[in-house]
Amino acid sequence: MKKTYTAKPLEVERKWIVIDAKGQTLGRMASVIATLLRGKHKPEFTPHVDAGDFVVLINAQEVHVTGRKAEDKMYYRNTGYPGGLRTTNFADLLAKSPTKVIEAAVWGMLPHTSLGRAQLRKLHVYSGAEHPHEAQKPVSYESLEVVHAS
Repeated sequence: MKKTYTAKPLEVERKWIVIDAKGQTLGRMASVIATLLRGKHKPEFTPHVDAGDFVVLINAQEVHVTGRKAEDKMYYRNTGYPGGLRTTNFADLLAKSPTKVIEAAVWGMLPHTSLGRAQLRKLHVYSGAEHPHEAQKPVSYESLEVVHAS
């Protein structure tokens, strides 16, 4: 009887992947990023091990949403005081802090556990085209041979 393979945290090989958000739809791009961060694109995927790759996202301010979501999609936070609910729509948050839009979308697609938080720390979002991770020799997402879900 053959045993099921489980990845060990020290045996995991991680790549650095660059994704350009220019002209991408927010949700579709976030699901690809969540898959890469979790490691589900690898044959040695193990649900309880952080086996994902590092993801560097550039041009975050050029992401878009379909329909009227730019005005209708709301982001909520609380100041911590009674009645301290603050709301912001997608267009305003994208103009003020485009990295928060991407991080919120990806976080919604990761497990809300300590493992999910560790996986989210491997996401590096930049609003412009420049990033400081050239020393890690990142590869572009388009050059990867990743099996896409149909």
